[in-house]
Amino acid sequence: MKKIILTLFLMNQIVVLAQDYKFGKVSKEELTEKFYPLDSTADAAYIYKSRRTHYEYGSTGFEIINTYHTRLKIYNTEGFKFANFVIPFYRPEKGKSESVNSLKAYTYNINKNGKIEEDKLSKDNIFDETKSKFRHVKKITMPNLKEGSIVEITYSISSPYINYIDDLQFQYSIPVKKLDYNIEIPEWLVFSKKPKGYFLVSPKETQRNGSINIRSKTRTTTRVVGIGTGGTSVGSSWSNNRIDLVYNKSTYETENIPALKDDEPFVSNIQNYRGGAKYELVGTRYPNSMIESFSNTWESVSKEISKASNFGGELERTSYYKKDLENILQNKVTEEEKTIAIFQFVKDKIKWNDYYGIFSNDGVRKAYKDRVGNVADINLILTSMLRSANLNADPVLVSTRSNGIPFSPTIDGFNYVISLVEFSAGGFMLLDATEPFSSPNILPRRALNWNGRRISKNGNSSWIRLTSSTTAAQENNIMINISDDLKVKGLLRTKFFNLDALTYRRNHNHLNEEDIITNLEEKSNIEIEDFKLVNKKVVEKPVIRNVKFNSEDLIESINGKLYIEPLLFLSQHKNPFKLEERKFPVDFTSPWSIKNVVSIRLPKGYKAENLPESLAIGLPENLGVFKFQVTEAAGKINTICVLQFNSAIVAPQHYSALKDFYGKLVKKESEKIVLVKI
Repeated sequence: MKKIILTLFLMNQIVVLAQDYKFGKVSKEELTEKFYPLDSTADAAYIYKSRRTHYEYGSTGFEIINTYHTRLKIYNTEGFKFANFVIPFYRPEKGKSESVNSLKAYTYNINKNGKIEEDKLSKDNIFDETKSKFRHVKKITMPNLKEGSIVEITYSISSPYINYIDDLQFQYSIPVKKLDYNIEIPEWLVFSKKPKGYFLVSPKETQRNGSINIRSKTRTTTRVVGIGTGGTSVGSSWSNNRIDLVYNKSTYETENIPALKDDEPFVSNIQNYRGGAKYELVGTRYPNSMIESFSNTWESVSKEISKASNFGGELERTSYYKKDLENILQNKVTEEEKTIAIFQFVKDKIKWNDYYGIFSNDGVRKAYKDRVGNVADINLILTSMLRSANLNADPVLVSTRSNGIPFSPTIDGFNYVISLVEFSAGGFMLLDATEPFSSPNILPRRALNWNGRRISKNGNSSWIRLTSSTTAAQENNIMINISDDLKVKGLLRTKFFNLDALTYRRNHNHLNEEDIITNLEEKSNIEIEDFKLVNKKVVEKPVIRNVKFNSEDLIESINGKLYIEPLLFLSQHKNPFKLEERKFPVDFTSPWSIKNVVSIRLPKGYKAENLPESLAIGLPENLGVFKFQVTEAAGKINTICVLQFNSAIVAPQHYSALKDFYGKLVKKESEKIVLVKI
């Protein structure tokens, strides 16, 4: 057996050593591989991830070129989604643009005769899509995908924005067999390199000598001497000047990078925790020039943003809304009344076009007139109107959950803006008028990402905690009767509070009632006789859902005994936490709680033989608590169950305790009441 294992190992090493990563050199061994050797659960794997970032000098100066090469192995149909590539690039309506070049891609399969077949990507499978006024993407759908296919793609992106190097990503939701990144930067640009995530790759640092030719035009003056009068002749000539320079090269090479999957629940943005590196320009040292350092701080970044004409300049514009503001403020006395009235007006007046951004696109005046705008348009208008009402209001820069957490001071770290009002009597409100279902201090989930940066009128800035201290809450109250033929009839009353109310409205207000009823019936295994929603659009009040239902599936009869779960269809049967260890925090977005109260009237001739025992457990540092109690009195069985988390974040060191906590919760809620005949 040892000889067999050794032989297989040596054979595997020979295959690895013989691996050819040149584009198009796909092997039969790669195509016939049935699963990834180091992770048999992987739906796909990157056989090869390559990136070269370098600078080229041309007639318009330096450009930065990013060249990518990816070879992807697909093991099953679930892996098909990884063959849908998205290439983002910057292309504003005015100014310099990035370009995608040298794009080619193939799908490889083995046919019945054991030969490798190639399917080339056609132009029909490449789609250009506008994401915003500045951002565009190419979407690519690969042809002839099958289980076992290999997909290979290469392309380059040329960019005039030489001060910006895209983040390096080492780790993905699927494994990486071989990674090879090369970053080459002229000595005139000085970048810092900061690792991110939990998988680190240390670069090998080298240098190479190089040169560039700068063609320059020189003015010439020539004295002309002749018979009679003399003079001068003015002209010009071109000359090529060679300048030597050093290129600093960082090589990132490694193998067998494990996947960091995104199938665990309650993660703000998994990209924050996947291994990678971030480059940031910290200085320049051009020849014949002074060395210039960029010691960016959050204060300097905030001031730069506030001075921008499409941010701070837009806040100063007021004439376009003066008459409307006068009408809004009629009979409004207190600061809170004025704030809420202006907030509601802006929500109703301007519709969000789903574009993020901290800068106004076409100006707030146009957004106001057209009644549509991006995030900055809407919330800068809101802030300006609040200030014009003599309220202490400021914009707050935010990085959305999808954008990640900005770990270092950079303008690109923010992609969203909200508004803050501080009251003279103390306290403040956070407002986001892009969300029709939001209310003061109840921001949409996309904006609840750690801290935001408040920018005051004088340009000073400070951090503001975005996570709500208000608990997102849900209360369920169920009363059922069990008939003699063991059918269940009941009433369900649910209240949704705060962020839970906002989420319910976002998920359901656009649906018709029939679809809502169908979804609830399928989820709860009941048949709904009557359904009613209260406060569907009244955002300052909780959503109330009243349901009259019946069911034949909530009671199980075995050998003359009846078995029923105390929480009926509200029971939780699966522990959402599966990992043995989790290196990143559990993020619930906000503190939250669920309270379930169930009353079961027993059928005639039955009594409880067995009731689940009470349970009360808690998490370390008062992070959360679970309480469960079942009692019997006057022909009824009453259950009270409370699950409450006092913090939006559970740190990784408490993951094991949280997993065990949920394990006990699931076990307890799955226990059944046993009824027997009297």
